[in-house]
Amino acid sequence: MKTVLRTLLYLAFIVWLGAEVFFPVVAAITFMTVPDTHIAGTVVGSLLRILHSMGMVSGIIALALLALAPAWSIYKPRSVLAPMALLVLMIICTAYSQWIIIPAMERDRITAGGAINTADPQNATTADFNRLHNRSTHVEEAVVLLGLATVVLVARAETARTQ
Repeated sequence: MKTVLRTLLYLAFIVWLGAEVFFPVVAAITFMTVPDTHIAGTVVGSLLRILHSMGMVSGIIALALLALAPAWSIYKPRSVLAPMALLVLMIICTAYSQWIIIPAMERDRITAGGAINTADPQNATTADFNRLHNRSTHVEEAVVLLGLATVVLVARAETARTQ
């Protein structure tokens, strides 16, 4: 049973972090192969929403498994607190991007006439869109870094369990 639960925990990390790490590659390929940047942006935006959903579900599953792990003698109770805190931060960052940043970017895109790439870069709406896009990028980078730190802390908890 312990092996199954640890496997599910690792799988939750793999799904979320794997998607986060490979998302920029998918976005870059989309923008290189689709000639219309508006369509490419729409595709990437849709994929980002899916990524966020996968991440939040994976995060909640990992959080639940870490919360239950000490009761099943998988990890020591104190060793899971830091990874759980980082997972909560990852979920908060992902929710912020999903429900605050992306809708604001979509409003800006619509205000700019539907295609932000044809709007005047000096326009306040375009500038706000670009600011939000940069913020979104930084939030995703934070999620990846927090995820890597979480994996390290879980590996450390694994080591502490065996000592």
